[in-house]
Amino acid sequence: MPRTPDKRSISLITATCLVVANMVGTGVFTSLGFQVGALPSGFTILCLWLLGGVCAFCGAVAYGELAAAFPRSGGEYHYLSKVYHPAVGFLAGWLSASVGFAAPVALAAMAFGKYFGSMFPDIAPLGPSLVVVGMVTAIHLRGGGFSSIFQNAATSFKLLLILGLIAAGISAGQSQPISFLFQKSDVPLLTSAPFAASLIYVMYAYSGWNASTYIVGEIDNPARNVPRSVGIGTLLVIGLYLALNAIFLRVVPISELTNKIEVGQIAAAHIFGPTGGKIMAGLICVGLISSISAMTWIGPRVTMTMGEDCRALSIFARKTASGIPVIAIVGQSLIVSLLLATASFDQVLIYVQFSLQFCSFLAVLGVIILRFTQPTLPRPYKTWGYPLTPLIFLAVSSWMLWQIAQSNPKESLVGLGTMLLGLIIYFFSPTQEAERSR
Repeated sequence: MPRTPDKRSISLITATCLVVANMVGTGVFTSLGFQVGALPSGFTILCLWLLGGVCAFCGAVAYGELAAAFPRSGGEYHYLSKVYHPAVGFLAGWLSASVGFAAPVALAAMAFGKYFGSMFPDIAPLGPSLVVVGMVTAIHLRGGGFSSIFQNAATSFKLLLILGLIAAGISAGQSQPISFLFQKSDVPLLTSAPFAASLIYVMYAYSGWNASTYIVGEIDNPARNVPRSVGIGTLLVIGLYLALNAIFLRVVPISELTNKIEVGQIAAAHIFGPTGGKIMAGLICVGLISSISAMTWIGPRVTMTMGEDCRALSIFARKTASGIPVIAIVGQSLIVSLLLATASFDQVLIYVQFSLQFCSFLAVLGVIILRFTQPTLPRPYKTWGYPLTPLIFLAVSSWMLWQIAQSNPKESLVGLGTMLLGLIIYFFSPTQEAERSR
């Protein structure tokens, strides 16, 4: 008799790598250029990234409690169904299935194409972007064991790349006249509208702190390893982000960074020279593959879980004997390709950030609600710092959502429209009886 595949084969190390890979990618190598123009202060920029990191950590420890209490793959789709109503969970799952993972994959692929274009200016960025998405999709169609090896290797390479860039930046002889110490002129910047608006890009860079909660059903000892993976992964990324942004500001004049996407390549050119900058751009391209891979792994699992519960989406529940959701993976890749061909970088980023932050807000709020409505619920892990940590996350998220709605009403309305479409599908589609009994 053939051996049945172990569905819980993902270790703490791989789960943490998934968290790190989901977080470290497009945002940190692209978003600084959208911040420094209005916030020309090293101290203010680092405060911005620290605030985003604190918010992400507070969300991560809250998600750890939800994952331990409800150990099933699906992320917000499963949690919001349990806390509020299956319709709310379906709304979150619909966002994840339609654009929640596809859009970040598209953003990472856009950045890949942009960095690739800095090495080969004659090649349009769209071509390399589509090729890398197709390559990673093919890898994940092969199977979970191979995916784990590829993900661990790609994430390890990315971490070594970032650490090497930080070390080279510290040892660089020339530095810009920028201070990372507090000055009185920082006070108005810290309370300004540009600071709040820049938080949108920072929180996108930190998005992915909840990555392992989407594949709880495949993680070994999830009650222990899921909370650890999100906590350890988030703390590690906070340190990397603060150091990396400090290096970017130390070696590159702010005027050269303003409104630029490929900030990593610009910084590398200042550290290593033009040729070294092109080589570093290539290495960053390899590092971005890790992010594309992580989201290509996780996103289809949410779609697969929804397909198990909703007949209208049952086609996405189909999987191979080894548990690979082939149709869900291919479907997400097609959406990614459509976004690559039709939307700009900043439009996709703001649109997806509004939608995902809203769902994360509901999930963390759910931790507080469950403490009152289900006080006897078994909780193998309880939120560290409760109730302060969830309240910090909710406060920062509320502030950011308001700023997005105020400054980008078009993208916000498109996000709300996507949610409404999900609700329409839910109420006009019969769900499986199995879900009602869960």
